[in-house]
Amino acid sequence: MKLTPSLGICARRAFTLLEMTVVILVLLTLVKIGFISSNKMDEWKLGRAASETVRSVYSGQRMYLADNPMTNVTDLTNELIIPYLPNKVTVMPTVKSLTGNTLSIIVNVSPPVINAGSGLTYDPSGSNRDSLWDVGE
Repeated sequence: MKLTPSLGICARRAFTLLEMTVVILVLLTLVKIGFISSNKMDEWKLGRAASETVRSVYSGQRMYLADNPMTNVTDLTNELIIPYLPNKVTVMPTVKSLTGNTLSIIVNVSPPVINAGSGLTYDPSGSNRDSLWDVGE
């Protein structure tokens, strides 16, 4: 009588500890990549929303200057631009920074820029032509 299984019978296979560890590490790596790309996407959405706001202010600025061609851009104020903004807003729009701070828009330059504080331009993208945090080209 034979007590050992023959080669023709298929033995049940199970995953080894090493195989399970490799699979878990690959899954954790994929999850981490997903979180990183999700954070970058959130930053991109904030930058895109900010550029849309700056573009609407730029549109209002150009409409005001078209109606008042003798006015210098450096003489513009929020109160002069607000009636010309799209959607009949009653206050100058603001934008949220990457850290969640509310930032204003400087209107006495053309095109308008986001104020990082004390008149400095806020643009974490590093380019003023990418349409993130600015008007773009």
